Order: sequence, then C-alpha cells, then structure tokens
Amino acid sequence: MEGEEEDCLTPKSREFRIPAVQPCPPPPKKKREQHVAGGKKRDPPKNGYFHHPDIDALFRLKPQRGGAYA
Repeated sequence: MEGEEEDCLTPKSREFRIPAVQPCPPPPKKKREQHVAGGKKRDPPKNGYFHHPDIDALFRLKPQRGGAYA
C-alpha cells in the first residue's frame, strides 16, 4: 500500500494549468443626451406647467367599503 502514494502526482502539463488572468473589458460608454428638434434643450415654461383643477381628484384614493377585510 505504501507504493500507491508515490504514484500520485500533481498534473503539470499545459492543459491542467490555470489560465492567465484576462484584463477586464472597458466600461460601457455613456449615451449622448438626446436633444429635441433644433438641437437645443428646451427651458421649462415661464408660467409653469399646466395644472388641471381636477387632477388631484383622479389620484385620490376612495376608502373601500364592505371588502374582504371589513
């Protein structure tokens, strides 16, 4: 049984070697900012954006009545 331990060797040929570390690829490039027609960025309206008087009513939550958790 002692002779079997002598036969165990670490493989040393190229196919068993750990490959060399490859450099990481460069990071992705930032996308260019797209401009609206005319090539200039628009400024916000001087009077502000349109605000419809009923806009808040569209997003108001109504309490549920008689639901499964009532």
